Amino acid sequence: MPIQGPAGVNQNMAPNSKPKDNVVLFLGKVLFSLLETMVFSIIPKPRKNVAGEIVLITGAGSGIGRLLALQFARLGSVLVLWDINKDGNEQTCRMAQEAGATRVHAYSCDCSQREDVYRVADQVKKEVGDVSILINNAGIVTGRKFLECPDELMEKSFDVNFKAHLWTYKAFLPAMIANDHGHLVCISSSAGLIGVHGLADYCASKFAAAGFAESMFAETIAQNQKGIKTTIVYPFFIKTGMFDGCSTSFLPVRTALMIARYLDIFHLMDGVMKKKDEKTSSTSDAIRYPNPT
Repeated sequence: MPIQGPAGVNQNMAPNSKPKDNVVLFLGKVLFSLLETMVFSIIPKPRKNVAGEIVLITGAGSGIGRLLALQFARLGSVLVLWDINKDGNEQTCRMAQEAGATRVHAYSCDCSQREDVYRVADQVKKEVGDVSILINNAGIVTGRKFLECPDELMEKSFDVNFKAHLWTYKAFLPAMIANDHGHLVCISSSAGLIGVHGLADYCASKFAAAGFAESMFAETIAQNQKGIKTTIVYPFFIKTGMFDGCSTSFLPVRTALMIARYLDIFHLMDGVMKKKDEKTSSTSDAIRYPNPT
């Protein structure tokens, strides 16, 4: 019999849904998003010019962060690259310059440390200017079962995957509001949509990041901050080394990695660059809840 807590709250939290039900729900969302994307691919949407925009990307030393940096470099943006991996970040910096970026600034930053985020943010404001596009991309995966994962690794997951978003928003959102111009991009994960075996802490941190970003979307609407845009991205498997050994029963990993490599980054850029944003997605990512102009 379920345990009744205060005010009759049901404390029996055991899930009733079967794994296959979750898969069906996930695939249903994907199919709906694919249909939506097909419709919007036929109906052209105006695009904004990101040339000259100051774009800050966390976790720029590899993976999605690096690919984003190269795309924005080709579009003429001013790049601010953050990563705890100095060598990887400097390599991205060189690649961005080779891709056509004229202004690239690389900073070593431990996004899990609030003080470090605020310190480097102040440095960016003084040396580069007000960030107009903030992309919270940095992330880590422990890849361990819940009871086998040390407390400090769980805390690290939340510090990097979620709490860093709080500190970067605190650092850069005020200037966006003052300028009535800015774009907040949250790189969540498909694991932020559905629970995954062996990724309890990762899923929780990505759910938290997405929930925070959705709340900030609602807050900008409620406060009539029309110049502030928001985008949430839910990538699938991506070949960055973070998910080595992962498997899935409903989409071959090799196929998913190919899709992610060649499509994810373009769908992500599509979500950032549309003037009139809407929900868009593919089998490898889902960009949701960008607020309209």
